[in-house]
Amino acid sequence: MGARVLLVGMGGREHAIAWKLRQSSDVDEIYIAPGNAGTAQEGINLQILPTDIERILEAAQQYSIDFYLASMDDPQPLGLVDRLTEYGIPCYGPSQEASQLESSKAWAKNFMADEGIPSPAHKSFENYDAAIEYLNSQPDGALVVKASGLAAGKGVIICDDHADAKQALDTIMLEKKFGDSGSTVVLEERLFGWETSAHAFCDGTRALFAPTVSDYKRALDNDLGLNTGGMGVYSPSVGVTERTMEEIREKVVKPTLEGMSRRKIPYKGTLYPGLMMSRKQNDPEEIMQVLEFNARFGDPETQVLMVRLKSDLFTICRNAVDSLENTTINWSPRPAVGVVIASGGYPEAYTTGHVIKGLQDIDQGVQVFHAGTKQEGNQIVTSGGRVLTVVADGKNLEEARKRVYDNIKRIKFKGSFFRKDIAAMEAQS
Repeated sequence: MGARVLLVGMGGREHAIAWKLRQSSDVDEIYIAPGNAGTAQEGINLQILPTDIERILEAAQQYSIDFYLASMDDPQPLGLVDRLTEYGIPCYGPSQEASQLESSKAWAKNFMADEGIPSPAHKSFENYDAAIEYLNSQPDGALVVKASGLAAGKGVIICDDHADAKQALDTIMLEKKFGDSGSTVVLEERLFGWETSAHAFCDGTRALFAPTVSDYKRALDNDLGLNTGGMGVYSPSVGVTERTMEEIREKVVKPTLEGMSRRKIPYKGTLYPGLMMSRKQNDPEEIMQVLEFNARFGDPETQVLMVRLKSDLFTICRNAVDSLENTTINWSPRPAVGVVIASGGYPEAYTTGHVIKGLQDIDQGVQVFHAGTKQEGNQIVTSGGRVLTVVADGKNLEEARKRVYDNIKRIKFKGSFFRKDIAAMEAQS
């Protein structure tokens, strides 16, 4: 009999993972808490919030769950892996203590400094007046202001000058837009360059890498508009060489696993550093720096990675609980592009409950992963800000883009919008 796997989350990432798990002969049933209209096609949705750890634990016992695959950020800092492990349920994901790599940007920054992991200069503050005093001491107000805690990918504000940075501090510390996540803020040197991310499957000592992915955070074309949880992605990242990957392995992931082991908090699960390749003024040499750690799968990065993954996802994650020593992972050489369709107004106020049309008109081989959707009768309606991610691969980026955009225009709902420039420049290079 196959495994009964638990996922926690409701995004396109969870739909993509459930879709990939469904292809494993070793998986019998998939439970997703709370899931969406897409995950309901792959498994059984449980109407439980990701932060309701007690109810998740009850469901794990009720449904005889025998494997937990951590995909989103919320449950691990609340101790879900620790509690499930006490019940004897194998977990692919970090412990409460290990998840501080993401759940506390201040903790992660100190960890990186201790381990010599390249990262932008920073200072952390719990006091608003002290943060303002530091800001005023900076000749250049071009900083990045971050809520230290989890903020659904939106607690990072990129500032051009002192006025921008003061407004960001007001938003996070005084107006408490991100709640307790903003009790501590990190003021960080702003870098200029291009971003990539490298997901790694980790067993505490070893790491097996996924192809690189580049994410588009701003809401509007040409990188305008507000920061979002991600509006589109492509993989592999143009510009990442074997030398770059070696740097990521040796200067980022290896010292992270070694540093966590030395602290007696081994890191098991998906480690996903967000990286920037930046240049100092008048310096041709690119410098790799870690902007932040994510202690889980990315969204929408996971959607393109699951399309490119040829190996059995369940086998990889199950092996990582013990050892990845004899595990190999096969990836498709075909590049992939994913574009998010969002609700009008996202990432600020938006309306929901709009009927989604055209889902049945998608070409074979193009995947539509649900995020902010729910089933109402025989219709699927919107229920969130990021609603769908449309993913296609191709013989090159240009073909993948064409397939995505040919299909995405067939999907309609009131107020929908999407970026039209995902991987546009890269496809021409």
